[in-house]
Amino acid sequence: MAAARAYLAATRAALAALERNLLPDAVTRRLTRLLLAQRLRLGYLPSAPLQLHHLLLFAHALEEMPIAIETDKAKDQHYELPTTFFKLVLGRNLKYSSCYFPDETSTLEDAEVAMLELYCERAQLQDGQTILDVGCGWGSLSLYIAKKYRKCSITGICNSTTQKTFIEEQCRENELSNVEIIVADISKFEMERSFDRIISIEMFEHMKNYKALLKKISRWMKEDSLLFVHYFCHKTFAYHFEDNNEDDWITRYFFTGGTMPSANLLLYFQDDVSIANHWLVSGTHYARTSEEWLKRMDNSIASIRPIFEKTYGKESATKWIAYWRTFFISVAELFGYNNGDEWMVAHFLFQKK
Repeated sequence: MAAARAYLAATRAALAALERNLLPDAVTRRLTRLLLAQRLRLGYLPSAPLQLHHLLLFAHALEEMPIAIETDKAKDQHYELPTTFFKLVLGRNLKYSSCYFPDETSTLEDAEVAMLELYCERAQLQDGQTILDVGCGWGSLSLYIAKKYRKCSITGICNSTTQKTFIEEQCRENELSNVEIIVADISKFEMERSFDRIISIEMFEHMKNYKALLKKISRWMKEDSLLFVHYFCHKTFAYHFEDNNEDDWITRYFFTGGTMPSANLLLYFQDDVSIANHWLVSGTHYARTSEEWLKRMDNSIASIRPIFEKTYGKESATKWIAYWRTFFISVAELFGYNNGDEWMVAHFLFQKK
């Protein structure tokens, strides 16, 4: 009990220092690694049968949940910040998800394009197809496909009017007439159309009931359609992002209602789709991506501060600068842990059943 009280007091002191932007990065990284080690101790169970049993219980429990929870809060945490902030922090394509660094000399822009190319290859895209980009963000993939495959017709679904506005501006600037953007909550959205390819990049982590979600998506697939999914994951176990303790601030401020799936979790939801291929991408790529975002943020603090003052209020700008920096550090430490061999990215290719 005394140890728990001491830990709680230390956590509160660290968070108070963080809010004033007084916590050194080395301390933040060390604390993050300690929390990650604790998560691994909780996640790894004593035997393989017990590990599998726990994963199956998790998968079955998801089927009793809504497709998504707390969607408004999750949207506000990330996607209603002004695009000007993300232009300063992300790469040229505004890809707000893991990039892929072919070698040590690759820039963030190189890595964005490398991952976008990997999607095109693994999703087996061809010119002339109809493509649905579910959870399209700032349109990094939709716009990339529209430029690469001029005869493709791309429909993107995002949950933010700021994202839709940005993508439509990019379409006008690049004279692209083959992109349509819909603002919708995917958990409630319905339509009668069908597509040759459906792609979803880092959206499933915001979802819960994968059975219901995949059933919904399958209705938008033609008979010979393919579904490509990219999500981040842990290689062995799955868990919910829950705000239960003082140290759960990533959940509280950045990932409310989120899920950390396991690398194989979607394989338990093949009622309406069947797996055609499955890949893993080392977590080192995501770690490096987030380190690059952090560098860009640090290089643009003078421009970012007024954005945060307007968004969060003048008195809270310093706190939120510290929070966003710590978020990027935490992402880098998570995916870099154990040389990228604990938390990573999984790619799936599904056929319609």
